[in-house]
Amino acid sequence: MALDPKARGLLDMVQRVGVPRFHELDVSQARRASEKLLFAFRPDAPPVASVTEVPIGRRDGSVLMARLYRPLQAKSGQVLPLLVFYHGGGWCVGDVPSYDVVCRELANEAGCAVLSVEYRLAPEHPFPAAFDDALLAPDWAIDHADLLEVDPDRVALGGDSAGGNLLLGVALAWRDRAGVPPLRYLAAIYPCTEIHSTRPSRETYADGYFLDRATLQWFFERYLPNGESEDWRASPMRASSLAGLPPMTLVTAGCDPLTDDCLAFAERAQAEGVTVRHHAYDGMVHGFFTLGGYFPQANVAVAQVAADLAEALSLT
Repeated sequence: MALDPKARGLLDMVQRVGVPRFHELDVSQARRASEKLLFAFRPDAPPVASVTEVPIGRRDGSVLMARLYRPLQAKSGQVLPLLVFYHGGGWCVGDVPSYDVVCRELANEAGCAVLSVEYRLAPEHPFPAAFDDALLAPDWAIDHADLLEVDPDRVALGGDSAGGNLLLGVALAWRDRAGVPPLRYLAAIYPCTEIHSTRPSRETYADGYFLDRATLQWFFERYLPNGESEDWRASPMRASSLAGLPPMTLVTAGCDPLTDDCLAFAERAQAEGVTVRHHAYDGMVHGFFTLGGYFPQANVAVAQVAADLAEALSLT
């Protein structure tokens, strides 16, 4: 598939100025580089009704931080549906501030509260720390629905890339729990569905398409230092069954090494009875969804995901 001209322009610019790739940096440098990219190419931040920092207590006494957005149109005291959102970044980079704009957009356009989760990052906190935090967030939010003014029966999960990986793992774990309200919907944006794959897109887009083979390996080695790649919490495609997952939206980028893995996951999920809405963005590269200040397609994709969420989380 040919790159979109805007995507080619971005890659050419990166090459022209000699920006090093993630695997050529140490962790702190990679985090700064990720932050700079997202801040440089994201849209202007739209106003919302409120933004609140939310501390979530872990069992060991430490605190998982999250940020709660209420949409601009929300009235005081109004009970809203909730999207729990997990940012991308290969489980090693990315943070809540870098995803501030996209969470504001989703809140306003979907008409829901958004809880953006600052899960622990590798290599300081390798697998399963991020998964454990990702599972804790909706559990805590439902237990404290009155405090957050959200409806525990209308909760969705969303995230991109590594965040999409986390939401699929959490959804599988949630499906098998007793005594919890079922999740209403999933919004997975080019998720990593399995660590090791030999599908064609892994090779076709292995170099020169933003997320390259060496960077993927850099992420995997830091997130999974003990080689847990076959654990379904790290590779949701390895789960014994996908049946019973909530309906989901899947966004893919045409020139992304993860695309064929995403499509294989969707095909299997549908074969096992899961409803999947697939929105394909031809010519786009991995990571485009958060770069709406540069890619018009990103703004279309955000609006489409928000529309799917609004429909799924409605009272009817």
